[in-house]
Amino acid sequence: MSNDILHTIENGMPDFSRGQKRIASFILQSYDKAAFMTASRLGQTVQVSESTVVRFAAEIGCDGYPGMQRALQEMVRSKLTSLQRIEVADDLMGEQDILSMVFRSDIERLHMTLKELDRTAFDAAVQTILQAKNIYIMGLRSSYTIARFLGFYFRLILQNVTVLTGDAAGDLYAQMIHIGPGDVLISISFPRYSTMTTGISRWAASRGAELIALTDSETSPIAPTASHTLLAKSDMVSFIDSLVAPLSLANALIVSLSRHRKQELNETLETLEQIWSDYDIYEENQH
Repeated sequence: MSNDILHTIENGMPDFSRGQKRIASFILQSYDKAAFMTASRLGQTVQVSESTVVRFAAEIGCDGYPGMQRALQEMVRSKLTSLQRIEVADDLMGEQDILSMVFRSDIERLHMTLKELDRTAFDAAVQTILQAKNIYIMGLRSSYTIARFLGFYFRLILQNVTVLTGDAAGDLYAQMIHIGPGDVLISISFPRYSTMTTGISRWAASRGAELIALTDSETSPIAPTASHTLLAKSDMVSFIDSLVAPLSLANALIVSLSRHRKQELNETLETLEQIWSDYDIYEENQH
């Protein structure tokens, strides 16, 4: 509903009550701010009761106020500039303790991700990775952190793992020029979605590779092309997006793969431990 919610509100305007019209007018004019307000805060802003706001959300067909809020957030988060994010976040945080607010937000996103994650899609993605001839991992901008993290541990468990590096389209395409049937591209994209990530994901799928999307919403531009879509909630904090839930999802993929390839992983780690010992890679604990 995310892309249609403003049309729904606009079309319903003639039938709304006076209080509902205040809510509707504010959302239509300032949906970027309304998307991150609590029901109580939105009610105070337009001078109606919190219960009126909740009833308004149900009136337009949303699953309560949280459903309306999610629909608005999905619509706006990919469109806000960094400066707009700072403005919205400042308005949202107010005088709250930043440390507590950020931690509470991350915990909430972890709970939501665990509750809503498609377990069947997760298991299917793991099997697809295990059966792949070649595994490519792509994440640009802030998503590159997750791509590097996955790549580091995947290489301990699996062979033929490539993390795409660089930010030039030509270089990225060149690194996966041989991708095709039997291969897998793990594409990681969170708002603001990179057009390059979307383009390369579609190209890889057109070559016959299976696409596993790690993203935040079914409306993400890489989701329609994906064979398996794994959703992790990514909340906006000032001009950045929290990657706590996406990293937890990455952790779950790594642990699941390690259980399927336990013998190979044990052999790899034994070899590495010997190398680390021979070349004094790590400091020994002093007691």
